[in-house]
Amino acid sequence: MRRPSRSPRVLLAALALALALPVGLTAQDQAQAAAQATPAAPAPRLTSSPAELTLTVPRGRTAPGYRLTVTTAQLALTTSRSGATVLATAPAGTGALRFRTGGTWQHATRVTDWTWRHGTLTLTVATTAPGTSVQARITPAADRYQLDWQVTGQAVPDRLGLAYALSSAGHWYGHGEAQTPAGGPGTDQPWPLDSGQVAHTNFGPASYYMVDPFWYTSRSTGLRVDTGHVMDVALNQGGDGLGRFDIESAEPYKATVFVESTPLDVYRDYIGIVGKPAKSDATYRQYAEPVWNSWAQFYTHVDQAKLLDYAQDLHDNGIGGHTLQLDDKWESNYGNMTFDPKAYPDPAAMSKKIHDLGFDFGLWVTLWINLDSDQYGYAADHGYLLKSAADTTKPCTVTWWNGTAGIVDLANPDAKAWYEGRLKSLMSAYGVDGLKFDTRFIDEKCAPHEGYKPTDYQRLGAQLADEYDLQGVGIRVHWDTTAHRAGFVTRQEDKGTGWDSLRASVSQNLAISTIGYPFVTTDMIGGSLGQPAPTKQVLVRWAQSASLMPLMYASTSPVETNDPTTGQKVVYDRETTDLYRAALARHARLAPYIWDQVQATLRTGDPIMRPLFFDFPKDEAAYTVTDEWMLGPAVLAAPQLTDAPTRSVHLPPGTWYDVAHHRTVPGNRTLTSYSTPLGTAPVFVNLHAKGAQQALQALR
Repeated sequence: MRRPSRSPRVLLAALALALALPVGLTAQDQAQAAAQATPAAPAPRLTSSPAELTLTVPRGRTAPGYRLTVTTAQLALTTSRSGATVLATAPAGTGALRFRTGGTWQHATRVTDWTWRHGTLTLTVATTAPGTSVQARITPAADRYQLDWQVTGQAVPDRLGLAYALSSAGHWYGHGEAQTPAGGPGTDQPWPLDSGQVAHTNFGPASYYMVDPFWYTSRSTGLRVDTGHVMDVALNQGGDGLGRFDIESAEPYKATVFVESTPLDVYRDYIGIVGKPAKSDATYRQYAEPVWNSWAQFYTHVDQAKLLDYAQDLHDNGIGGHTLQLDDKWESNYGNMTFDPKAYPDPAAMSKKIHDLGFDFGLWVTLWINLDSDQYGYAADHGYLLKSAADTTKPCTVTWWNGTAGIVDLANPDAKAWYEGRLKSLMSAYGVDGLKFDTRFIDEKCAPHEGYKPTDYQRLGAQLADEYDLQGVGIRVHWDTTAHRAGFVTRQEDKGTGWDSLRASVSQNLAISTIGYPFVTTDMIGGSLGQPAPTKQVLVRWAQSASLMPLMYASTSPVETNDPTTGQKVVYDRETTDLYRAALARHARLAPYIWDQVQATLRTGDPIMRPLFFDFPKDEAAYTVTDEWMLGPAVLAAPQLTDAPTRSVHLPPGTWYDVAHHRTVPGNRTLTSYSTPLGTAPVFVNLHAKGAQQALQALR
């Protein structure tokens, strides 16, 4: 057979590559050097026709390649990969690029001019508003494209927005804690997001909710909106099938659209922008043992005697933990930072007793100072409080669940020093080991310090909190890259005490951990939203579920608690205590495996608790599983989250060890009617995954 000849150009290239490789390298080194010397993928190219413009981005060594089609008669953007649509903008009636002016929504229509220069496609687009056009710039890269646009002409907009047809991208995820008509985030968190409805106004950097402007889809596309302004986000609102991402600003709209091979690749692209944790704020012990917090056990009806009885009761029943935190209410007035002497006659002795029982001692704190606090006047007179956005000559006052307050301005060095000095004095005087920071660091009603933006307060808050032991409870900061890199534990928004909230706690952790906050915990086990005390079944099932997550955050005692709706004591039976203790023991045995996942996350940024499809992207059924998750690569958690004797368990492809039944089970199947008596929380180990032996040893 005749050997094919090579062209002179190919021979010269091969010779040049050979000459470029240094001698003395191993075959592996030479292969690596050759790969690094491989020419870059061909540049994106533009083709045009009377009806459309098409940007084609070729497949690269690590990128799948894609095509972006711009329809010109009525502006529409359609992204496709391997010939299939993976993301498309909303239909003409809504419009792809929209803006509000004079209280009415308008949108871009016909492309009137375009240029393709230096790798950027620039569009001029007419709009439904007279004398007004949109200028848009699309800059493609190997696995994403940048979409920047603004409104020019007669209209003066106050909002700009992008709109997509949700079904074009399959299912949607991300967002973080979602406001929904069905009660989210307290009792509802749709997963995927399009399976319910999201109507989230005031979605922004000052929000108390853990949110980031990042969404990703089952068809491996993603959207990141680069803004520091408040957004109005709606997904399938009213069942309209649309995703609308509106910014309350007329500044240029900046978005990144990711196009990848898997959802995990999209997530990694996003983490490449916002950053991965540089460390874990929680210690090994804080991963291994729960933190106990007084809130759901007592709410504000707490005092020194009750807290010590609570700690003693946990201790005597063999229910351990690394910390006992005194939550709201301990101050004489909010912002005073002094113990109420009537309720806490000897806080130093209280702290000592808690330490003697084996717990660290923690306190709930806030930067919000109520108007009736004896510190408010001093802080206001010295300019230590944020100013009102409406009148910057006056302090900003905000209403919260405990009254009306001002907020310490962390951008003012003197204010920060004053606040921190008071914190340190308090901790030193009473042997306080760490703090639970609560409330936000800025409010939309407040004006940032001169030279600062609202997003800066997430950074300032993160930097402040990072100087204190947060005791495995963390702090609710988000949006800014500092929050991503700080490595805080993230606790959820308060949950109810019913089954709906237990289910929401699972899907919400999946949402939070896949927007870049991997060290997640549910709200307090059993809920904390002021509803009737959790039933035995909810409390046990919640503890079992939390035991298969990175950290455990506890409050309601499985021995006895208080019903906030009746004021009556609720006493649980011995089985409740035993099963709760068993869940804590399982989590403690898993701690070495979990700690290894923490270290892996610090290297890669990948979440510890994650949806099945992150590990099994070709498993179509995994994209709608709402009540299972992977804990690292080896452990599949499928605890019972309903009041039922059985459940279905979906197993992705692979070979799995069924811990409850001590058997090996082939994957790529659904186990129906899997028995779940109250003592059983189904969990499976992927026998061929990294860490499988360590997980087996812990779970057996």
